[in-house]
Amino acid sequence: MQFLVGINFSFPLLATNATEAADGSMVVAAVLLSLVVIYLASKVGGEISNRVGLPPVLGELVGGVFVGISVAHLLVFPGGGVDSSNSLIITFLQVTAGLSPEAAPQVFAAQSEVITVLSELGVIILLFEIGLESNLKDLMAVGIQATIVAIVGVAVPFTAGTVGLMTLFGIGAVPAIFAGAALTATSIGITSKVLSELGKLNSKEGQIILGAAVIDDVLGIIVLAVVASLAKDGVVDVGKVVYLIISATGFLLGAIILGNVFNKSFVAIANSLKTRGELVIPAFIFAFVMAYLAAIIQLEAILGAFAAGLVLEETDKRLELQKQVIPVADLMVPIFFVTVGAKTDLGVLNPAIPSNREGLIMAIFLITVAIIGKVITGLSVFGQPQINRLAIGVGMIPRGEVGLVFAGVGAASGVLSKPLGAAIIMMVILTTFLAPPLLRFVFPESSKLTTDSEKLIQD
Repeated sequence: MQFLVGINFSFPLLATNATEAADGSMVVAAVLLSLVVIYLASKVGGEISNRVGLPPVLGELVGGVFVGISVAHLLVFPGGGVDSSNSLIITFLQVTAGLSPEAAPQVFAAQSEVITVLSELGVIILLFEIGLESNLKDLMAVGIQATIVAIVGVAVPFTAGTVGLMTLFGIGAVPAIFAGAALTATSIGITSKVLSELGKLNSKEGQIILGAAVIDDVLGIIVLAVVASLAKDGVVDVGKVVYLIISATGFLLGAIILGNVFNKSFVAIANSLKTRGELVIPAFIFAFVMAYLAAIIQLEAILGAFAAGLVLEETDKRLELQKQVIPVADLMVPIFFVTVGAKTDLGVLNPAIPSNREGLIMAIFLITVAIIGKVITGLSVFGQPQINRLAIGVGMIPRGEVGLVFAGVGAASGVLSKPLGAAIIMMVILTTFLAPPLLRFVFPESSKLTTDSEKLIQD
């Protein structure tokens, strides 16, 4: 993710010419208004989503859809016939701050570039945070059952989605691979919350689901690094694919080995520093260096950030570091999710327009593959005759924030068409919405046990 390449920081905030200085101040004003819109959308959407029992990140996405090109036109980005005249923020500046019509396109372009950079930085921090929360010892201890479920849960939807898009819809290889990769994700946060509420978190089914979801995340990050790198060239080179898979796997394994050597040094450095940020600043330096190293070997920067999180998770400072990273993530990560939603034009799925119907059919296809491709993972469990295989498969359905990362990276790379990008977003939303009630349905005895327990307590 070359999030610094091609970004033009030439808007002259320190220029001596009065007109140029005014334009520079307008860029700052436009960025500030954009951040106000982003944070409002993320908080309102997140709070509403949380109150109805859904993950806040889903509300952030829907909030982004509302303020973006699909509805309110508050936060829009260039491309696809969209220009400064479509942005209500630019219109607001013209009315209230005296922005001239001639300068509006330049201000709009600079504002969009800055928000895009902040969004890319947000997803790097998100993957760093995920790495910090992914315990390698737990990952290695989940057992062969969870590993098989995870591999099936990646291979089946990826293959079915990619082949289906290419053969049924005539989609090119690279965008089809990208969409297929988005189907591989599993949101551990959503599933674990529902399992906890049902009292099934420590059941055999629950442990297999959680272990497989963790492995899915790691495999998904590797897949994302590979397909995003392919998107830069626009063609599928088998030799390069093999190189990327080997390098991505080697990069993560190298990071794990590095962790055993680097842990004590990092703690010693943190303990020797006495000024503010003595722990979190060195951690972000390490994360950004790892992100840079991943980028220069043709992988994605987010893979490097994830690897950095895995390394630092093994240190004695991990709990303190996790607490200090959370406020930074709270500030930056919503920019990514709201921006993904804002760039999604759901109007391309409107069935009333004949040309949009193929996009809607693609969305239905992806949703079907996303559900079936995970449900059948339960059939791969062996040696457990009494286990609830359907519950295991259903528990793997929600895509959540991991699926949104795929959609966001795909949109940023330009490899996804508007209909295909919108179809992926719809798949993420619906699988995330469907998973909680479906899990409650496939664990019917849990509802009875909960009712009996409540009655016993009342008695």
